[in-house]
Amino acid sequence: MATDFAQSNGDVLVEIKDLHTYFHLAEGTVRAVDGVDLAIHRGETLGIVGESGCGKSITAMSLMQLVPPPGKIEGGEILYYRTTRSDGSGEAVDVVKINDLEPNSREMRRIRGAQISMVFQEPMTAMSPVRTVGVQITEAIELHQGVSKSEARDTAIELLRRVRLPNPERTIDDYPFQLSGGMRQRCVIAMALSCSPSLLIADEPTTALDVTTEAQILDLMRDLQREFGMAIMYITHNLGVIAEMAKEVAVMYLGKVVEKTDVQSIFFNPLHPYTRALLRSIPMLDDAVTRGGARRRLATIEGMVPDPYAILKGCTFHPRCPDAIDGVCNQVVPEDIEVEPGHTVRCHLYD
Repeated sequence: MATDFAQSNGDVLVEIKDLHTYFHLAEGTVRAVDGVDLAIHRGETLGIVGESGCGKSITAMSLMQLVPPPGKIEGGEILYYRTTRSDGSGEAVDVVKINDLEPNSREMRRIRGAQISMVFQEPMTAMSPVRTVGVQITEAIELHQGVSKSEARDTAIELLRRVRLPNPERTIDDYPFQLSGGMRQRCVIAMALSCSPSLLIADEPTTALDVTTEAQILDLMRDLQREFGMAIMYITHNLGVIAEMAKEVAVMYLGKVVEKTDVQSIFFNPLHPYTRALLRSIPMLDDAVTRGGARRRLATIEGMVPDPYAILKGCTFHPRCPDAIDGVCNQVVPEDIEVEPGHTVRCHLYD
């Protein structure tokens, strides 16, 4: 359904509403994503942070319709506001409900890779080890742009040059195992950018890299975002990376978004006890010793992440929360509360 762009959702590119993605296993049901609401704006970066297993990657996989079986999107909406016209009369969009499309349908394949692309965590597993870098990049270009093999190869070489790979005319014929981790990740980014997507999903793209290469990849992604004008959904557990990359931040815990706001507020005015605990666990330069010279232990989040099959009453963070209110937090599910404009938190402390 095409609607007037200004009347649809302003600068929102993707909107996720009350998303539920569950895995039904013999041992029970894992509620990997359990009521997530997010909005990704055109040309901006949304950072998603949280511990391993909190649902960050499954949220991204749901958006791409790549949830592995036996996982299934059980409810909610994923809306993609696709621009269809931009001229003197204004802009218009098609509102595509992604979760209504079959994962292998022609329409979903047209969106996946061309309009919404993804950079995966480990570049060695994201690329086939038995096919050259060039073959893997040109395949996407030929599929989505309908150009000849020679034109696709020229485009691939230019992409490798843009992601700052040395000697791209030679590298294009290399196999992934012949490249370093940083070079492989640049190839994966080039593949994701091959069709100039509107949204790039980066799922911890620097996890396996050393800090120098990580800094180079982050600089590269910022430069490419400015060049292509794309939005980025950046998934990580590293709050330091979020401080550099994101404009808005969503903090996830056990399949739910517990706090959403701009990046400045996350660091200088964190509201949810889980967000504050994550910030306390970041090592600081002055944390090595106290004034008396004794060693200071790094702060940790008390307790353990609950069993994924467990259904907790009340707030899912209450067993580990130092501010939990007995009889409230362990009984009543907190609502998403807007404490100030653009800053929402799912916590009874702000009812």
